[in-house]
This record gives sequence, structure tokens and C-alpha cells, in this order.
Amino acid sequence: MVQATARMEPDQSRNLGGSALRAPEVRSQLAAMIQSGTIAVGERLPTERELMVRFGVSRSVVREAITDLSNKGLIKTRPGCRPVVCKPDLESALGALSHFVAQLTTRNEQGIRSLFETRMFMEAALARWAALHARREDIVELEAALAANKAAIGHPGRFEETDIAFHHVFYTMQRNPIFPALHHAYVQWLYHHWRSIVTTPAIDLMNYTGHAAIVSAVIARDPDGAEEAVRRHLNAAWEHVRSTFDFATSNSHTPADARAEDKQRSA
Repeated sequence: MVQATARMEPDQSRNLGGSALRAPEVRSQLAAMIQSGTIAVGERLPTERELMVRFGVSRSVVREAITDLSNKGLIKTRPGCRPVVCKPDLESALGALSHFVAQLTTRNEQGIRSLFETRMFMEAALARWAALHARREDIVELEAALAANKAAIGHPGRFEETDIAFHHVFYTMQRNPIFPALHHAYVQWLYHHWRSIVTTPAIDLMNYTGHAAIVSAVIARDPDGAEEAVRRHLNAAWEHVRSTFDFATSNSHTPADARAEDKQRSA
């Protein structure tokens, strides 16, 4: 199928005022054209040369603007092809944060801790909701995910997959599309660090035991117990995750420990 290519009208071919535009301004004008439908979803952007002429800028400025649009989920790019306008979805919106998250977690213990704490806060709340509101089919799915996780103990790779699948169940229970997209983002942001952890059957068993405690509390309809089980499990997981980052590993405090120390220093 041949995709349409957006056309630039003659009176649009120059920037206003004749002054040179920078990449953020080019990006903003292109984004406005996409959002207004001037360049429709499914259409290709004009060629780099056409954009250079239209905006009166260099090729490097055009490419920077295109990269920014791609990061914002407004276009899809492929090597050797002109970018195609797309409709942003939740995953692409969260994916646009990836560059920021990468900066946040590079040699920055505070940033890493902050990211991990958002996950802990989210999953503790989801487990509490599950203990109060989970339907029978949710419990069945949760038990199946736990059983798969147990069967994968001692099998690197497969255990990680079942670990991710287990946590994903909590993000889907509310039938809210934002939560699964958020879980997908957490996996993207942290997965390469999880992959760097040296796992053993003993570590797998520890993680499975944490999962089992969460499920037991949910089945018992114990929201406080479910929330506490998540916090215990993720604090233990933090000790393994943090060792994969670049900062010094001599400090073995959990996120909760670090928060307490911050309060003491500010007192």
C-alpha cells in the first residue's frame, strides 16, 4: 500500500519574519500541523530537503526536530524511510519519558531510588485494591501466574518472564488501560538491570516466596497485609536491583531506610 505524503502549500514554505528557526520551533510547528490534521495520521512527512526549504533551516535542525517528534510518539521512524505520522497511545507517551528516565538513573542513586519508590507505591496500592475488590477470575489468574512462577524457579530467563507476568496481573485487575501501559514502562526502564542480576535458585525462591505472601493476603481479603507484603518483597528486590547500577554499592539501605535518613538530616 502506498502511503500519502503531506504536501506543503506554497504560502507555507517560509518561516515568518525570515529569522532562522531552531529545532524546538520546527518541532512545534510540525506538531501543530499534525495535531490540526494538516498532516494526517498515516501520511509521510515531507522529505528532509522539503522541510529545510519550508523552514529555512539546516538538515541537522530538521533531523533534531524529527527525533523530538518521534520521542513524543507523534511519528514513527525507520532507517531509510520518511517518518510516518501516527496517533500517540499510552505506551508511546510513557516511552517518551525513556530519555529522561535514562538520565535520572545514570550514576544517580537518588534518582534510581525515586524511580523504584514510584513502582513500590503503585504496586502497594494495586495490591491493596486487589485485596478489597479482586473478582474470582482475577484470583484465578493471580494463582495461575504464581504457579507458573514457582515452576520456573531455577530456570534463568523463564523465571524473569513469569516474574514480570505475575506483577502484570495486578496492573490489569482494574481494567484501566493506563496501568498496564505503566507496567510496560517500568519493565522497559528497569529490565536491562534485572537482566544484569546474577540469579540463583535461592534468589528465585526468595522472590517466589514474596509473591506467595502477596497472593495469600489478597485471597484473605487483607489489604494491610497485601500492602505490607508488597513492600517487603520490593525492598528485598531493591537490594539486588541496586547492585546493577553504577553508583557505589557499599550502602545497602532500602528506599524506606533512605527516606528516614533524609528526614533525619533535614530535621
